[in-house]
Amino acid sequence: MKRRDFAKAALAAALLPRPAAALATPAPGASAKGISIAMLLYPGMTALDLVGPQELLAGLADAGLYLVAKQAGPVESDTGLSLLATHDFAGCPRAVTVLFVPGGDGTPAQMRDAETLAFLRERAAGAAWITGVCTGSLILGAAGLLDGYRATSHWCVRECVLPLLGATPVDERVVFDRNRVTAAGISAGLDFAIALAARLKGEAYARTAQLVAEYAPQPPFRAGTPGEAGPEITRAAGEILKELAEGAAKAASGR
Repeated sequence: MKRRDFAKAALAAALLPRPAAALATPAPGASAKGISIAMLLYPGMTALDLVGPQELLAGLADAGLYLVAKQAGPVESDTGLSLLATHDFAGCPRAVTVLFVPGGDGTPAQMRDAETLAFLRERAAGAAWITGVCTGSLILGAAGLLDGYRATSHWCVRECVLPLLGATPVDERVVFDRNRVTAAGISAGLDFAIALAARLKGEAYARTAQLVAEYAPQPPFRAGTPGEAGPEITRAAGEILKELAEGAAKAASGR
């Protein structure tokens, strides 16, 4: 079975014991036209921020999954891997179920990009869920879409930049606040996708998607947060992320 056919197979989850009322109630954000997802691509994005969620959410996008950039075609990530944008801004529907923004080294430039921010504001007006992974939340914030919301982001910018954008920083892996959903750094995109899938299609679907992906992380080191990594490793990581953090802070301050 192709992964994109997973949505159909996952309907077998309806065979699991559930109250009849639950089966008759559509998931939040779903509509008679189905679920559509628009995912932003931009130069310098982090590929895993987008590819992880896309892998887990593509199967439920029965009304279309749009990989959107200023121009359709290859878009280079911050490690040199190119991803293919299938639609330009004009080709993305005005109303989508999920609007998604990844993070990456290109975040500060996107926080200043008037065309990108206008696109996000316009599509957010018709979106059921407005979402971002890693520093993608800062791009949402720069568009004015997190003002007054609780949100998270990569640890290197969460506490110092999100407040500049009107958001309340939360040290959690995935944060839901009304129809805003944000996730912490990079790998948290997988947790985000499973959590959102549960909201859109139910817990049985999300659990099945997790098993199909065999998402059962057992990292060789407990070093995924500053608290676990300790001060020496955190300082080293901070140096690697310094340009991104400082650039994002300047972009947020200069709005």
